[in-house]
Amino acid sequence: MLEEIRKPFRYKKPPIHTGKENAPEQKPGNKKVRNWSGTVMRVWRYLAGYRGLFTLVLLMVVISSALGLLGPYLVGRGIDRFIVSREPDGFFALLLLLAGVYLIYSISMLFQNFWMITIAQGTVSSMRKQLFRHFHRLPISYFDKRQHGELMSRVTNDIENVSSTLNSSVIQIVSSILTLIGTVAVMLYLSPLLTLITMTIIPVMYFGMKWITSRTGKLYKEQQKNLGSLNGYIQEMISGQKIVKTFSQEQKVADEFMKRGEKLRQAGFWAQTFSGFIPKLMNVLNNVSFALIAGVGGVMALNQMISIGTIVIFTEYARQFTRPLNDLANQFNTLLSAVAGAERVFEVLDEEEEESDEKSAAQLGEVQGKVSFQSVSFSYEKESKTVSGLSFTADPGETIALVGPTGAGKTTVINLLSRFYEPDSGSIYIDGTDISSVTRESLRRQMAFVLQDSFLFQGTIRENIRYGKLDADDAKVERAAKLANAHSFIKRLPGGYDTVLSQEGGGISQGQKQLLSIARAILADPKILIMDEATSSIDTITELKIQEAVRRLMEGRTSFVIAHRLNTIKQADQILVLENGVISERGSHSKLLKSKGFYHHLYYSQFQAVSRL
Repeated sequence: MLEEIRKPFRYKKPPIHTGKENAPEQKPGNKKVRNWSGTVMRVWRYLAGYRGLFTLVLLMVVISSALGLLGPYLVGRGIDRFIVSREPDGFFALLLLLAGVYLIYSISMLFQNFWMITIAQGTVSSMRKQLFRHFHRLPISYFDKRQHGELMSRVTNDIENVSSTLNSSVIQIVSSILTLIGTVAVMLYLSPLLTLITMTIIPVMYFGMKWITSRTGKLYKEQQKNLGSLNGYIQEMISGQKIVKTFSQEQKVADEFMKRGEKLRQAGFWAQTFSGFIPKLMNVLNNVSFALIAGVGGVMALNQMISIGTIVIFTEYARQFTRPLNDLANQFNTLLSAVAGAERVFEVLDEEEEESDEKSAAQLGEVQGKVSFQSVSFSYEKESKTVSGLSFTADPGETIALVGPTGAGKTTVINLLSRFYEPDSGSIYIDGTDISSVTRESLRRQMAFVLQDSFLFQGTIRENIRYGKLDADDAKVERAAKLANAHSFIKRLPGGYDTVLSQEGGGISQGQKQLLSIARAILADPKILIMDEATSSIDTITELKIQEAVRRLMEGRTSFVIAHRLNTIKQADQILVLENGVISERGSHSKLLKSKGFYHHLYYSQFQAVSRL
């Protein structure tokens, strides 16, 4: 539910503008590449919380491995004792013993699988929770530079890869190693010569496996990378479906999807093809080993060097010898895929969190709302400044309008004020307190955002409004809705305030979403209001309702408005005209018109454009 996590309001990312407004995309090479063993050890540390249960799993694996070795040995000895000698006494007891061995073997397998699934699900649940919490501690700049669908892939596909491997591979690997050691020990005890013959397949197996795994590791990483890219593209295209259809770009989108899908298909095809060589190689070697043991063992039995039962034991153990090797080979490929997924998860976890508040950072208490920028400069890229030497003051209750072309730095001013980014130089003060000396949480608690692209969560209307203040009762929620002119349309909905909105507020109009966003901000009762004009593409009646709600919201609050339509900011106390990151003009609406500068030109350009409609 919405009450469970209150993440900071995300301000929209800076507009793309010839590299000035958007931060440079981080290259993968900038991050230290983790090695295979290091990634495995990090996953292992997640298992530490299940030491007791994991010990029981290992105990069950030891028991099942031992019983798996004991069964064939008893069969071979039974052949020598009862079949070859045709002596029936004790044969029934042997059958009962074998039944008991395989019954306990089956029970131990059942428990080890059940407990390992418990451990695996708990481990990946911890990883997923940590990753999701970490997302909320990352700076806004991290999300501005990455596809959201690709990040989603790390929480879903990559972690699910780890889950599948832990569910099956850990037990199989431990069991295979124990079975291998036990098998070799018993085989050496029975016949060193046959054991040596069985071992001749190991060099062939080693070089064959080395050739295969040297290729599958890279291919699995490429497969996971392409899968994340494809997921990101799908998420982006689904979100932008209206734009795709509006511009009739369905074929272009389909072609791009086919291109990315083909990359995934190629990587997946070769990864599965090379990994598919493993069971075939093992099957060939297993047959060769069986033939050698049968041939050499038969000659030895004819010369009375070993018994028939020993040959039976050896043929079964030879199969058991190659089976754990086969399992280890197969699980190694599965492990490579899981490690590739785990690496992608750890890449996110290793990203630096939003810069921590200083230990000396104080809590920002109730403020009056005086905001002051003093010689503030900032750049997303070192080569060019996004804003430079920015200085202005907003007194409590004033409305500051930010005007300028795309990329002029309007959004950057808001990002700096809310500390989504830190200035390169200069200082920002609220009521005389440098905002860098207070905690981000206490700073943002004094602010509320009403953005052009309003965002609503999946949940009820009541929950979405209450997101502004989680401890508000129903009466305060409804009062905020009334002040935002949203109460009337909410009551007309089938469920009223308990109407459940689909993802991203689907089911209501854009104007209604804006009214709910305003209600949410009213409920938060901030001293500083950040607004991005949100009345474009909205019918006149709804626009009037929104403007009336906005006026109520702005009363007594210091407001920063990113202005797109200049006729909506005539009453602003100060209008700051930004060009190339500097304030080129400032003043009231009437003053700026008289100066006949950039604002005058921009205003009458808009006025003439509207007149021609």
